[in-house]
Amino acid sequence: MLLGGNCGNLPHDELLLLPDLIYLKNQILITGGAGFIGSHLVGTLLAEGGWRITIVDDLNDFYSPAIKRANLALYQDSSDVTFVEADIRNFSALEPIFEAGGFDTIVHLAARAGVRPSLLEPQLYIETNINGTTHLLELARKHGVRQFVFGSSSSVYGENKKVPFAEDDPIFNPISPYAATKAAGELICHTYSHLFDIRTVCLRFFTVYGARQRPDLAIHKFAKLIDSGQPIPVFGDGSTRRDYTYIDDIIQGVRAAMAFDGSMHEVFNLGESETTELSRLIELIESSLGKKAVIDRQPSQPGDVPITFADISKARRMLDYAPTTKIESGIPKFVEWFRSGRSADA
Repeated sequence: MLLGGNCGNLPHDELLLLPDLIYLKNQILITGGAGFIGSHLVGTLLAEGGWRITIVDDLNDFYSPAIKRANLALYQDSSDVTFVEADIRNFSALEPIFEAGGFDTIVHLAARAGVRPSLLEPQLYIETNINGTTHLLELARKHGVRQFVFGSSSSVYGENKKVPFAEDDPIFNPISPYAATKAAGELICHTYSHLFDIRTVCLRFFTVYGARQRPDLAIHKFAKLIDSGQPIPVFGDGSTRRDYTYIDDIIQGVRAAMAFDGSMHEVFNLGESETTELSRLIELIESSLGKKAVIDRQPSQPGDVPITFADISKARRMLDYAPTTKIESGIPKFVEWFRSGRSADA
């Protein structure tokens, strides 16, 4: 189904006929653009101006499609945004999008996400995250797209013994299907870059949070449960540590990757380069909400890693990446959004 800039339905067999003037703008395809990170990127590019944005998202039910539709509705009045509901596993559904798009850049954020769910449906993760990524790279090759930004994950490091994690650390010991598919996506990007002269930039995101965060992720889930007086599930003893990265900092890194014109294949960590213990995270959420958490202790989960910690020196040097939001200020910002009622569908 094709949807225009005002998100109104068009017939399935009708290709969008874009005004000639639009082609004076940079043409970008954002997969997963109805999601958390993607919708923030759309907003940033619209605020900049000079972009013609095509969003591809299948609005699947991994979490409520109503949340994704609400994200899309933020930009429904823009004539510079076209939404196409399509599944990246379906190559034939993607072909007409590329034929109509004339894309300069692809930011590929669509994926089956989550470590624990991937243990239950590994084949779905392989089909989406590996086959879907290959479909997009093949169409980028066919249509002469020269900049391909791939949303990878800190999970590729597995149980890395060395901290902080650096881009040249080995990633051959993933401990979940999700992590394995993201590592495979990076390798496929390298292959297409080497063979077909496509610049590929792989971004390893470290635990992104902020307004519009997915409801299944810890910060959002904990806030909702604590606010309603329900117990929060804490796996293990609360000593696991994560490098929590605020959405504005991630978008700054993605935007820099889109403009990167160095070597033809690079991998960058995007994190805050600080770690926060789970018990400390809960304290910050409690403080921001003004409510105490009821803890439901549960065993450690397969696929979970004890720590994530980004070495961002390469991103600082090559992308001018400069994260600014510490967890102590990011959590109150998230809670402000949560309390605004805009997460009501979560």
